Amino acid sequence: MAGLRTVAAAALLSLLAAGPPAKAQAPLTENIQIGLSTDNVSITAGFSGADLTIFGSLENADPLVARQGRYDVIVVLEGPARPVVVRRKDRVLGVWVNLESETFENVPVSYSVATTRPLQDVTDPNSYKQLSLGASNLYLQPADAEDSPATIEEFTAALRERKAATGLYSENVGGVQFLSQNLFRATVRLAPNVPVGTHKARAFLFKSGLFIKESSAQLEIRKSGFEQSIFRVAHDYSFLYGVFAVSLAMLTGWLGRLVFRKD
Repeated sequence: MAGLRTVAAAALLSLLAAGPPAKAQAPLTENIQIGLSTDNVSITAGFSGADLTIFGSLENADPLVARQGRYDVIVVLEGPARPVVVRRKDRVLGVWVNLESETFENVPVSYSVATTRPLQDVTDPNSYKQLSLGASNLYLQPADAEDSPATIEEFTAALRERKAATGLYSENVGGVQFLSQNLFRATVRLAPNVPVGTHKARAFLFKSGLFIKESSAQLEIRKSGFEQSIFRVAHDYSFLYGVFAVSLAMLTGWLGRLVFRKD
């Protein structure tokens, strides 16, 4: 019996010396970071559009998942939000007139998307709706929510079509390319009529179709040179600018009449 007590005491002492059992470490969660090739873009009179390069990296990426190509990245460059009025023209007595209109609040003026693959191959439509990701999934809030759903849907579709037709809403499939297992490069298009203001770049990381993380950065687009001076005067001295513009138009018309009049 004494021998058993000695063995038990020795076992207890060894357990106390070893300390508590080690806890299993939780697997690290993937993360995504992005950086812009420039934090501001200057627009002049000859600006005809440009490609903006966005670099990014994956943190704690699973090498096996990366080798199998099961990581996807979607990058969005979203312009400043402003109210937009959409009008519908109808022919009345041979003349096209605006009969109906719908106002939307906080509409991104521009929205460029770059993806590793076609959107339908990255994740399911419900995920895009939850993330409000993609031009077709942006929530465009009508100013008058009491309008009929059919009317709101019709004008919403017309607004998206007009934005796409002018190049302000665009999609670049394959615009995101992995340079290595952890590094990627995205190319988004700046339309010739891209608006000035603060734009937001956002990168969404997906793993096997599941959304993992999001990262963002800001880009400032502004006019430069003579165009910037005109832009600043028009905003800071709007009344005087209006008077000057009307006077210049009248002077131009008067000079044109003198030049082209028939004696």
